[in-house]
Amino acid sequence: SHEMAKNSLQFKTNYAVSSKIEPFYKGGKVQVSKNGNWMFCTCGTKVNVLDLITGKVTHSIEQDDQEDITSFTVSPDDETLVTSSRALLLKQWEWRQNKCVRTWKAIHTAPVASMTFDSTSTLLATGGCDGTIKVWDVIKQYCTHNLKGSSGVVHIVEFHPDISRLQLFSTSMDCKIRIWNLQSSKCISVLDSHYSTVTSLAFTPDGATLVSSGRDMICTVWDLKTSKPKRTVPVFETVEAVVVVPEEGDFSALGVMSKDLHFITAGSKGMLRVWEAASAHCVHIQSIPNRPQEDIDEDTKGHSLTSCMLVSATDKIATVSAEHNFLLYELPTLSLKQQFVGYSDEVLDVKFFGPADSHIVVATNSPQLKVFELMSSNCQILYGHTETVLALDVFRKGFMFASCSKDKTVRVWRMNKATGEINCVALGHGHAHGVGTISCSRLVQSYKATGESQFCLVPIYYYCAVRVRVQCLTNSSTVKLFLYYNFPIVPKDINSVAISPNDKLVASGSQDRTAKLWSADGSLLGVFRGHRRGIWCVQFSPMDQILATSSADGTIKLWGLQDFSCLKTFEGHDASVLKIIFVSRGTQLLTSSGSDGLLKLWTIKTNECVKTLDAHEDKVWGLHSNKQDDMVITGSGDSSLILWKDVTEIEFAEELAKQEEHILKRQELSNLLHEKKYLKALGLAVLLDQPHTALTVIKAILGEPDGPDKLEKTMLKLRQDQRESLLRFSTTWNTNSRNCHEAQAMIQILLRHETPETLLQYSGIKAALEGLIPYTERHFQRIGRLLQASMFVDFMWQNMRLT
Repeated sequence: SHEMAKNSLQFKTNYAVSSKIEPFYKGGKVQVSKNGNWMFCTCGTKVNVLDLITGKVTHSIEQDDQEDITSFTVSPDDETLVTSSRALLLKQWEWRQNKCVRTWKAIHTAPVASMTFDSTSTLLATGGCDGTIKVWDVIKQYCTHNLKGSSGVVHIVEFHPDISRLQLFSTSMDCKIRIWNLQSSKCISVLDSHYSTVTSLAFTPDGATLVSSGRDMICTVWDLKTSKPKRTVPVFETVEAVVVVPEEGDFSALGVMSKDLHFITAGSKGMLRVWEAASAHCVHIQSIPNRPQEDIDEDTKGHSLTSCMLVSATDKIATVSAEHNFLLYELPTLSLKQQFVGYSDEVLDVKFFGPADSHIVVATNSPQLKVFELMSSNCQILYGHTETVLALDVFRKGFMFASCSKDKTVRVWRMNKATGEINCVALGHGHAHGVGTISCSRLVQSYKATGESQFCLVPIYYYCAVRVRVQCLTNSSTVKLFLYYNFPIVPKDINSVAISPNDKLVASGSQDRTAKLWSADGSLLGVFRGHRRGIWCVQFSPMDQILATSSADGTIKLWGLQDFSCLKTFEGHDASVLKIIFVSRGTQLLTSSGSDGLLKLWTIKTNECVKTLDAHEDKVWGLHSNKQDDMVITGSGDSSLILWKDVTEIEFAEELAKQEEHILKRQELSNLLHEKKYLKALGLAVLLDQPHTALTVIKAILGEPDGPDKLEKTMLKLRQDQRESLLRFSTTWNTNSRNCHEAQAMIQILLRHETPETLLQYSGIKAALEGLIPYTERHFQRIGRLLQASMFVDFMWQNMRLT
């Protein structure tokens, strides 16, 4: 049955890119549209627009001058986007059409650091690194104010929400908040209470009070009538953003029990905290779900929040973390609704996961794991490891996976089938070094009658592999992993490990150029020698007793498990082969390589590389196929994830349809010639790109009475692109003396009816002329010789008549 399955199997020939998850935010400003549907963020020379419903980047507004964007802002009516670049130019965009409608010089002597619109979308304020503030009328297109007096970079510019006051607020490097009167262009007040950079300003709805936050760990509440501080609230963390809690709505879930002023802070502790201004008390803390307490206590940089915005239209709070993750919380409960990943750094491993492989789990040079839902791009960020996660593996049923990390631990995670939430259910300590690779058991068999389940995890680092048992995985608390066996592996870096489909064998691939086969109880069965450099990956065939290994020497080898002999070697990669997987029920291999970022598809039977796929720009560390064997996911050092679809059957069907169409067209052509419908026949021959058929049609036309006239009329009815094709055909016909008359007839018609200017516009005219001239000269010389010979015959005939 195995052989029959193999014979009925269709080999794969190609994969096509189905979708990509790419970086769209690498730090800098983030702004949410007024209607709450879009998020704008910078990414180098681009401003990307993220649709918050689908999680997809729908627009990418890019500078023509390839200069990095230093600041941008979107008008309150969501229509206009203004960007500033290092080239000191301001550009106004109709962002929905990706259209730049106006470019003007910023008049600043250094790049623009901050900018904002007023509430009417007519005035634009820009704060520069040169310490000046300019105000622009966007409608009438001129500079209305030049405000000098700030010291150093102007970090924030903000109009007072009541535009009738004509006031602009700004902060700069001297940690003071300045209030500018736009009627007199003077600074009317300086608010001085912060000792470090002021990071954000928030106004109360009535415009009478201002809350400012700073990196000096305090928030100050200002009375704008007297320009004096009402209250200083110590928040005990570096605050990056402050948001005033709206007056309308029931926020009792957040500890807001009165109509007094409350505000939300976001900063270095990585959580949202709600404060009561009058008492300076924190009334609610909203941390990230499942984040370990020690992370919060340490005030770690990676989790700190860099931005926080109130989205009134959808009752949400949007935050941005230092790891470039976007988190959207719903008011009034601050429950986490959506998470998006702006930038993933280097992808180290990726696996399909979840029911019907609906999710992917990714390890990205970070202690956090990211689980993406492929349909929506929504992401769950999993906290637990304290250092970079190096490798992943998924259990057979797809609801559990294991991760290993530099923090010397192994964790097992499980998805709740009902809610889709993922939690850590088991934790293994006991390694002396970071754990670099891991493999999960292929079978999950019951163990004892008590309902405990046994499975095998083999995490390997320098010289230790373990098999573990996890007890009672049904409860929600994290259980400990117990050591089963220690493998006596030599102290040389182990790069890869794999468990056989029946769970009885374990293979390891090492930096010492060998692969080893072990029984599950830890005894060495044999060694595979033959690679010239370190082995990066080992994989068991799902069908045969074969082990595949890939190496830094650029080759892939297949080994027999019975006698440890090398059965086949595949050569074709120019760089290290980092990952291998078996596809097509073990009859084909898919391999990924370092440096050039290529994927190659190999057919084992023929030793042939069927297809090379090129989409990544860096090392492809992650490669995995789904259970149905029709999708592949790859993750690379260029921080992008690509989902590939098997298009073998689609391409085969297309090829079949093309052939059928070809046969039908040829039949139609023969019918048209029979019915003497020459114009249609010529058009069809051009469409099918068949020079020989076109020549047959032209010969048929010239064979008619008044053939040349008919050909001329037919030619004049053709479109220019059809004439271009016929000119190309004529160049080929002209090389053969048998067909030169038809070719010359065509060229004659074209020269008679087309001006030289029009002919020069023809595509491929240069190549056509280069091909036509030498052969035409040769035909002309031959006709000359023929004419001479005929004249001689004529002369002889005349003389014979005279005699």
